[in-house]
Amino acid sequence: MYSKLIRHSGNKDLFRAVSLSVAALSSRHPFHLHAEGLRGTGKTTILRAAAQLLPPIVRVRGCIYNCDPARPHCPEHRGLDAAALAKIGTEVVPCPFLEISQSAKVGTVLGSIDLSRLVDSSRPAAALLPGTILQAHRGVVFIDEINRLADTGPELADALLDVMGTKPGRVQVEETGLPVVEMPVEVTVWAASNPDEEPGALAQVRKQLADRFDMVVTMGRPSEYRSVMAILAQREGEGAPAAEEAAPRLGDFRSVAVDEGLRGILAAIFIDFGLESLRAVEGLETAARLAAMQAGRTQVLSEDVAQVAPIVLGHRTDNATLSGILKHLQTAGRSPDTWNQTADSGDRQDGSRAEAAETGRTRSRLERWWSEFKRRMGSGRNRPEASKGTSGGGGWPSGGSSGGGGIADPMNVDIVAPPRAAVPLAELPVEKYVGGEDGSRHA
Repeated sequence: MYSKLIRHSGNKDLFRAVSLSVAALSSRHPFHLHAEGLRGTGKTTILRAAAQLLPPIVRVRGCIYNCDPARPHCPEHRGLDAAALAKIGTEVVPCPFLEISQSAKVGTVLGSIDLSRLVDSSRPAAALLPGTILQAHRGVVFIDEINRLADTGPELADALLDVMGTKPGRVQVEETGLPVVEMPVEVTVWAASNPDEEPGALAQVRKQLADRFDMVVTMGRPSEYRSVMAILAQREGEGAPAAEEAAPRLGDFRSVAVDEGLRGILAAIFIDFGLESLRAVEGLETAARLAAMQAGRTQVLSEDVAQVAPIVLGHRTDNATLSGILKHLQTAGRSPDTWNQTADSGDRQDGSRAEAAETGRTRSRLERWWSEFKRRMGSGRNRPEASKGTSGGGGWPSGGSSGGGGIADPMNVDIVAPPRAAVPLAELPVEKYVGGEDGSRHA
């Protein structure tokens, strides 16, 4: 039972991400989730058990494509009028939860010719047998060890790109003897992988597919004795049950308002921090709305964005950039009135923001160059002896160096203007800059 699973510091982010994804599913909005972590930490157990949280669906009676009676999409029902659909009727069924295994073929995942109908002696017909993804419409598809699947089955990874690329996604089936079949699909993809094993992390195997996931959670091991003891006792059917967790709050997350100023902050994160994919900020806004809905609020706050930022952006940027984004969100945690003022002045600030960002990037490049220069030079080698104090007698300046006589950091050296302004050579008499026979030169 999902509610009986032990919560600990290593898996709390995954439980939270599952809650957000289930809430999005109830809004007919696929929100894809990928759990990464060491083997044996319980990723697959949690994701499979979470199938119990999925709300049931109403479909056209007997439809293997799970057609919504209000919006039928399959080849059998999409052309029917309301009277014909009413005659067929409806039924309530559990939300689909299907898995794609490592040995899956394209035909079983997307669809193929229905051989039973093809060899029917009374009425042979070339008809489509829907695959796993088409049968999971309005539900969840789970893929364990997705990094291996992306490596060994590139054609399946291509199919997932189409399914996850837009919302709703699409499936195109091409089989000999059948016309090309294309259908929209609303499928939420959950996946798990062990990035420390071959072929490595999904982002290294197929970066496009990794970007399709709205949330990526790093699953950790339990760090408390009591958590390990509780897990062991639970496996033996002993001990007290785990603390009950509130079921995800269902509803339409689109009813949660996003202030225009906060949306401007999201835009600034995308531009100023150089995020590559627009899916990053789209997922950030959706996750923040879902978090606000789970908290029972009707408007997104900056803390909602900060809470979900690590699981939405962690796989799309490096740790230093993510840290900068979180600090930016902390300073941007203002009232809605201030957000509106920020949005109104956003156009005027675009230039200064871009200039500040470029200045920061330039300084970062200089600092990296200077660190590499000092490393290659080596401490105390290949340079003249530094003079004491400030450089006045031809020695190297000591400001900003470490160890008393190290190489000065040019980023920290005070530049002082000369006492008199420079004069062009053309305005000086020749004797001022030409040496005499005795080798002396005029000042």
